[in-house]
Amino acid sequence: MPKNTSMAHDPSTTKDADALRAIEPDKLTEAQARREHRALGAEIAGHDIRYHQEDRPTISDAEYDALRRRYEAIEARFPELRSAESQSQRVGAAPAEKFAKLRHRVPMLSLGNAFADDEVMEFVARICRFLDLESPPAFTAEPKIDGLSCAIRYERGKLVQAATRGDGEEGEDVTANVRTMRTIPQTLRGDVPEVLEVRGEVYLRHADFAAINARQVEEGKPAYANPRNVAAGSLRQLDPSVTARRPLQFFAYAWGDVSSLPAATQSGVVKAFASYGLPTNALMRLCATPQEMLAHYRLIEAQRSSLGYDIDGVVYKVDDLALQRRLGFVSRSPRWALAHKFPAEKATTVIEAIEIQIGRTGSLTPVAKLNPVTVGGVVVSNATLHNEDEIARKDIRVGDTVIVQRAGDVIPQVLGFVPEKRPVPEPRRYEFPKLCPACGSHAVREVNPRTGKEDVIRRCTGGLICPAQAVERLRHFVSRNAFDIEGFGAERIELFHKEGLIARPQDIFTLEERDQHASPRLMEREGFGETSARNLFAAIAARRSVALNRFVYALGIRHVGEATAKELARHFGTAEALQQTAIAAQDRSSEAWNELTSIEGIGEVVAEAVADFFGEPHNQEIVTELLRQVTVTPLEAAATGSTVTGKTVVFTGSLEKITREEAKAMAERLGAKVAGSVSKKTDLVVAGANAGTKLAKARELGIETIDEDAWLKLAEA
Repeated sequence: MPKNTSMAHDPSTTKDADALRAIEPDKLTEAQARREHRALGAEIAGHDIRYHQEDRPTISDAEYDALRRRYEAIEARFPELRSAESQSQRVGAAPAEKFAKLRHRVPMLSLGNAFADDEVMEFVARICRFLDLESPPAFTAEPKIDGLSCAIRYERGKLVQAATRGDGEEGEDVTANVRTMRTIPQTLRGDVPEVLEVRGEVYLRHADFAAINARQVEEGKPAYANPRNVAAGSLRQLDPSVTARRPLQFFAYAWGDVSSLPAATQSGVVKAFASYGLPTNALMRLCATPQEMLAHYRLIEAQRSSLGYDIDGVVYKVDDLALQRRLGFVSRSPRWALAHKFPAEKATTVIEAIEIQIGRTGSLTPVAKLNPVTVGGVVVSNATLHNEDEIARKDIRVGDTVIVQRAGDVIPQVLGFVPEKRPVPEPRRYEFPKLCPACGSHAVREVNPRTGKEDVIRRCTGGLICPAQAVERLRHFVSRNAFDIEGFGAERIELFHKEGLIARPQDIFTLEERDQHASPRLMEREGFGETSARNLFAAIAARRSVALNRFVYALGIRHVGEATAKELARHFGTAEALQQTAIAAQDRSSEAWNELTSIEGIGEVVAEAVADFFGEPHNQEIVTELLRQVTVTPLEAAATGSTVTGKTVVFTGSLEKITREEAKAMAERLGAKVAGSVSKKTDLVVAGANAGTKLAKARELGIETIDEDAWLKLAEA
């Protein structure tokens, strides 16, 4: 964003500007207004940079406000001067009814966490093993901002789009709100890439948070819990004018979709960001050794209380972008980055009750209901007790004073009780229920048939007759990383289930049709109206098309999380193919079972859970009915144009030029499916030195086989 410096050096220009400034906006000619509007815009932009990015304002708040008022008055007189780049766009636009969804061209992944030095050392060692390096590469180390992730897209240097992280694949369109943030340039300066999607963190400074809370108290409203919640809520306001009134800040530290990069290193790209006018964190350092990484972690930790904004750790990233590409990703995280969290924060409070929550798979989880206490800036009133063995081991009882810990985003947990504060007489030991509190069915601890060990989790045997499981499964089905249907909060799901409107997932998609003949109709029910009913039906309709991985995850199959759902979606391509294979896999000696267990990352435990789920007739009915209501689209390929995209590849033998892990990551980047064993569905076998039975089976089945050199040539084509 250019600074308004020319006026200070040209007396005639200054004189003209002063003359124009003396004319009331409603007396300006169109030509005069155009010049004044352009000059004021540049001047306001310069002041924004000096205030928000350089922390050295050169005028008072009153003077700044006067400039903006004049700027807006000119636009009011000459509306044709207002554009998407106008400074007036930073004070908000008309409220939206709801946020549109934006699909990230490059997924916004989360980071793996470490809480101890030895975990960081293992992270570095793991990278060296993966890349077969004798000494570690250089890493960047920077503060981990405790805010809200945001992706901002620039085209030809102009801000065109902004989105929240969402589920990593799809976020909310907050373009209008981001335009109101004075710390984010509308136009980048310098020689910028044609397309540049900048990623970073939106946050709130401590001083601004205190001022907002002071206003809340003055107005008789409750104070906010922490800056992160305020920042997230401010960015996600349907009315951008609310966002404009909040002094949100931004740090740029990463990128997504980009036409070209200005440097070959992480540190080089971030340096370029700063030259474009984007705010970056001055505490980023380049570290040559793991020892330097840990030393910078200690330095940032020591400065934490004086930074003026919240951080919860330090992020390490391999600096060399070529090495980042070789390392690739695992599950939902990059292999080349790690978040080193600060030590957990603790507090003491009293357990008022122990409640049992029933999960969607029937698991009984004990939750401590606490006398509310602030831990790490967050008010905590619930904490997990994990399972009945943990309660017994720690001897936790209702009425005990306990130590509660919260580390980063981890669910608060009870570490133990304070013996000297146990009430007298002593409370009774807690007896874990043997019957489900929701339906009265037996709650049992399953025995693993392979190990003979009892599961630590006690589960309700009621299945679909258990209302708690039904409600939890429905909540899971509509959750953000599953079908992501807006307007279906936990309370609404519970209400609809209780009133018989929704019993199974497919009922969601017939709700509008059934409502046409219902009495009373949804809009006539308490808490609803025509608008809220219409919005809910529209949100349901918008999710009648869903990606296969989301569909699989939404089914709530035990042991199948988001990463596993992606692996299954990538391998099978369609819901029908997955279901047919899983049903056939009831026969553990079948080719279908071999196929299921050969998928990279799918072990026997997951395979059994998938086969058991689809083997149940009522689950088959649910899936069949859902497929009548929704369109399931294939998982988008990780790459296109490669000759191996969509094919199943098996690696066998010893690879010499790249590691086995690197070869697998390379195949996945190219959109191929990596299997652990050879079958009729294998398309290609890459054989290294001393390849054995897999190579022999491939030749027997007539499957194409190539060596390592041919694979590398194929991957680079």
